[in-house]
Amino acid sequence: MSLLQALAILAAGAAAGAINVVVGSGTLITFPVLLAFGYAPVVANVSNTIGLVPGSVAGAVGYRAELKGQGARIRRLAAATAAGAATGATLLLTLPPSAFRAIVPVFIAAALVLIIVAPRLTVQLRRHRGHAHERIGALTLAAVYVTGIYGGYFGAAQGIMLLAILGLALDDALQRINAVKNVLAGLANLLSGLIFALVAHVAWPAVGLIALGSICGGALGARYGRRLPPAPLRALIVAVGVLAIVRLL
Repeated sequence: MSLLQALAILAAGAAAGAINVVVGSGTLITFPVLLAFGYAPVVANVSNTIGLVPGSVAGAVGYRAELKGQGARIRRLAAATAAGAATGATLLLTLPPSAFRAIVPVFIAAALVLIIVAPRLTVQLRRHRGHAHERIGALTLAAVYVTGIYGGYFGAAQGIMLLAILGLALDDALQRINAVKNVLAGLANLLSGLIFALVAHVAWPAVGLIALGSICGGALGARYGRRLPPAPLRALIVAVGVLAIVRLL
């Protein structure tokens, strides 16, 4: 790994850490960078998942004020997320690499669509929140479980999916919902990352660089991310995601 490559991976980790805290989909930054430097798709995905875990922790710590009083709901939702993440990680390790190459471009394309429609979705969630009632029923838990599977397998835009689900299920402010999202998405990364670390081939130098960058980015994202103009941020993610699809295909 050259110095230029190391700096690029470090910077990608910082950008992904910040984006994950603010909205999600930071994987669409780091994953294509690893692909561009010659890492195999599954190795890149595994290494990226592990590397982003510290950034998720930093983001959750940054949102600790918004997490107050949400322990009970987080415990219920975390159980569904953990089960889903274990399922997704198992699928990644048991399905052939050719399946990953075929499936992930579809996942990335779906994630990009979610990123594009996110502003309209946010407006709908704000309208809905005025008359919503708290309901974490079987349907909500099942939906969170499915996002956990996605997070364990690949994970780009898992945060946006969670915001949509939680925004409909929870009667609370958007920033408090975003704090719960950060915990659940981080948990999916953590659990699947532990599985990968034990049984998968991991590019540890890349993991270390992404982890260092994501810690800085996660902390900055929690502090300043709400001030970022959303349109340029979405445009950047979409551009990188399209490059990732081209690279995989």
